[in-house]
Amino acid sequence: MGLLFNTFIAAFSSIGAFLFGYDSGIIASVLTMSRFEAHFGANPSIQGAIVSTFSGGCFFGAAIAGWLNDRYGRKRTIQSGSFIILWGCAMQTGAHNTATLIIGRIIAGFAIGILSMTVPLYNTEIAPPKIRGFLVGLTQECIGVGFLVANWVGYGCQFIHSDASWRLPLALQLLPAGLLLVGIQFLPYSPRWLLEVGRDEEARKVVYILHDIRGSAELEEAAEKEYNEMHDTIKAEVLLRSRKISDLWATHAMIKRTLISCAVQIFTQFTGINIISYFGPLMWQSLGMTGGKALLMQGIYGVVGPIATLIFILFIVDRVGRKKPLIFGAATFVATFSVVAAILSTNPVADASSKPADPGAQIAGIAMIFLTNIVFSASFGPVSWVLASEVFPTSTRSIGTSVATCCNWAFNTMLSQVSPIGINNIGYKFYLVFVCFNFVNLIVVVLFFPETKGKSLEEMAEIFGDSILDVERTENRREDKTSDNDAKYDN
Repeated sequence: MGLLFNTFIAAFSSIGAFLFGYDSGIIASVLTMSRFEAHFGANPSIQGAIVSTFSGGCFFGAAIAGWLNDRYGRKRTIQSGSFIILWGCAMQTGAHNTATLIIGRIIAGFAIGILSMTVPLYNTEIAPPKIRGFLVGLTQECIGVGFLVANWVGYGCQFIHSDASWRLPLALQLLPAGLLLVGIQFLPYSPRWLLEVGRDEEARKVVYILHDIRGSAELEEAAEKEYNEMHDTIKAEVLLRSRKISDLWATHAMIKRTLISCAVQIFTQFTGINIISYFGPLMWQSLGMTGGKALLMQGIYGVVGPIATLIFILFIVDRVGRKKPLIFGAATFVATFSVVAAILSTNPVADASSKPADPGAQIAGIAMIFLTNIVFSASFGPVSWVLASEVFPTSTRSIGTSVATCCNWAFNTMLSQVSPIGINNIGYKFYLVFVCFNFVNLIVVVLFFPETKGKSLEEMAEIFGDSILDVERTENRREDKTSDNDAKYDN
């Protein structure tokens, strides 16, 4: 029962990740709809702005989410993100001009930035070490399901011959946002955050609930042991707590944690997967597929990702670990983008309506894009959310995860702005950029990334080599703070 309750909590909070996937994915279909193009135009720069302003809003949402999580907790921060996304989605749905649509995208992006940082953080802190990869990996699973639903909603709505063809799919995201806003109220607070703010007995009760002790002396002993470890570590860290971003490079171990957390998020963008997600129909068109066929292919493409992610988080991530899937993923992407670039260079499709694509080349290109999605969904997709949040100690976890997520959205914004222009202007050469990116990913992961599977959040110091010097600095700072407090009381 404890495992089922942990899974339910992680799955329900991951509605925020579903919104991330849906809001990100629906725009790929909406941008190609004839009624939308008639209303807003089909300028690649405008299309890039519609996508990139959403990503820019996500950047600022992720940036402020660290402070919100420290001040109000994980649960309240998820609620605030749910409320803001209702506002942004309503503006997108009712937009009558490009300015209103873009403002709605920015507001929705701000909310998604908050949720994209907070949901994996919350799931990390309520998850037992042995299944943390699975529970945090549900973030990527729900992102994939969100993209899947968006693709098929977009495909179905193209047959509506009015502005409802694009307004309806934008409006549907109001439903899960409202459900999350109300439902998260009934889930527990993060026990680690409760300990940070001095609500110790509430934290103990949450730990007991998560273990589902129900009169079992063995389970009660395990819950009490986990609580005591959590309590002792967090109370020591609270003495050193500050919200200064400079804490992320205060020691050698913290620099290593920060670089790895930021790198895995940046490398996720370097895989090129979001280019397929945002501009998939344009990629299918470059392979000779147009109109409804491109949207249908995007819908089929969206099915394979969640299936691959589910298999990975159920059977692989907590057994194989984090590093090996990243290595496999980066190596595979070097190969798949090389093949796609080679196909497009030898079989250019300048005008798909007048020049049919070579069937063999078309099938090979489609296969490579599908393979990229499958491998991403079993490597960088789920692992990036797990690794980015689990490497930090409690004292810097909120701000560290916030900075890492900001890195993700910064590179997402840049790539989403330049991608439609690159696809239209330089064709196959644009995909060679991702061949280079993924080769860099491969080298860095092999040389510098540690393995973190099976470790509790309080045991990460062993992996990142917190040195004796770091401990001495910690003790000195703790003593200084204690002395300052004593002086205040004496006065």
